[in-house]
Amino acid sequence: MAKLWSGRFALESSSLLEEFNASILFDKTLWHEDILGSKAHAKMLARIGVLNATELEQILKGLEQIAQSIESGEFVFDIGDEDIHMAIESALTKLIGDVGKKLHTARSRNDQVALDFRLYILKHNLYVQHLLLALMECILDIASQHTQSIMPGMTHLQHAQPISFGFHLVAWACNFRRDVQRLGDDYARNNFCPLGSGALAGTPYGNDRIYLSKELGFSAPTLNAMDSVSDRDFALDMLYSLSMIMLHISRVAEELVLWSSVEFKFITLSDAYSTGSSIMPQKKNPDVPELLRGKCGRVYGALIGLLSVMKGLPFAYNKDTQEDKEGVFDALKNVEICLKIAKACLESMQIHTQNMYKMAKRGHLSATDLADFLVRECNVAFRDAHHITGKVVAYAENRGVDISDLSESEIMAVDARIKAGVKAILSLESSMNARSSLGGTASQQTQSQIDTLRAFIQERKTFLDSIESAHSTKAQDE
Repeated sequence: MAKLWSGRFALESSSLLEEFNASILFDKTLWHEDILGSKAHAKMLARIGVLNATELEQILKGLEQIAQSIESGEFVFDIGDEDIHMAIESALTKLIGDVGKKLHTARSRNDQVALDFRLYILKHNLYVQHLLLALMECILDIASQHTQSIMPGMTHLQHAQPISFGFHLVAWACNFRRDVQRLGDDYARNNFCPLGSGALAGTPYGNDRIYLSKELGFSAPTLNAMDSVSDRDFALDMLYSLSMIMLHISRVAEELVLWSSVEFKFITLSDAYSTGSSIMPQKKNPDVPELLRGKCGRVYGALIGLLSVMKGLPFAYNKDTQEDKEGVFDALKNVEICLKIAKACLESMQIHTQNMYKMAKRGHLSATDLADFLVRECNVAFRDAHHITGKVVAYAENRGVDISDLSESEIMAVDARIKAGVKAILSLESSMNARSSLGGTASQQTQSQIDTLRAFIQERKTFLDSIESAHSTKAQDE
């Protein structure tokens, strides 16, 4: 079959060129967006007088039939059609005749693909936000049960100060809140319609781009036609946001791997989300968090790949940008399943608070409280207090006990400046709850942080629902 652009060419494309040039095998993913854009474009063409009412009705019905054919799996994608745009246009022309050829008036594949890809990314942006909010809810549900469960807080992976397990989980949730906010910013920045820009310079048909923008649910049309067809910032924004999500998931996964080890034994992962060894029958491997770590690099690769494609391109459309989609499709697919399985893994794990507490009794976690006591109650300069505390720690080390297990008389015997009452502030519970400043690990503060994050989740869900409701109402109207 002759190409839709073949009029200028004397020779047919080689089979090798067809294989090399075609994107239909992966950009068929965009079929829904392409039909959505084509329907809006057809309506716009009728508004500006290019199509009459009968032609518009034929085109809309034909596009709907094609959509049903694709959904049912009956539609055959032919590599000879090159891409999803030509596949649908060719099918439409076969279905309704020459009227189908009018659909491409006042548009180019350049603004078509810019539209389809943008619509696809914006749709998945909202979906990923929902998955992040669900993961945050899961984390906060666990955290709310453990605002008083003491564990060792670590810096440099060394015991530092006592914290609650709930407080630690809130730190995870804060990372994912930023991811949601970042995606929200991406959505607002990129919610502009490129359709009607033509190949690079606009069209002579007087396209009603404001109508197209409203019809497709965008905030407004893009400003400049050349920028519209060459811009892939929206895809790069998505890949960067996905990379940040995977960075955060990877850090959580690393802690799950550590905590599930025999050395920590803070958690036990469910058998449903663990695997065994082919040779060592006793093994239970944390493969889910390990894969969560590993897939992080895969998403980074997609970001670097598209940055590399775009870095040297002149403005307007270039065929190089055909390489913009597969990495995004793959990254979205992997991030979405990672968010789902991370939530399932957390929901099903067992938490061993007694082992956390036992571990917190090692490493002199309340040593800083002694230094603070010397400053507040004994009028000792902090540097001197630091030195005195170090001597108490050394004494406890020689005794083979934690500083919190020393008697008050033992502590006071180390330095005459240490006053009575010091023993009470060295318990792990007292130490944890003493950190009651805004953002601290005290139980009341941790609960306040949980409440703040829950309010954020509800507010964001309401906002997302309003966007999706508007899109749904528009679809029903059609």
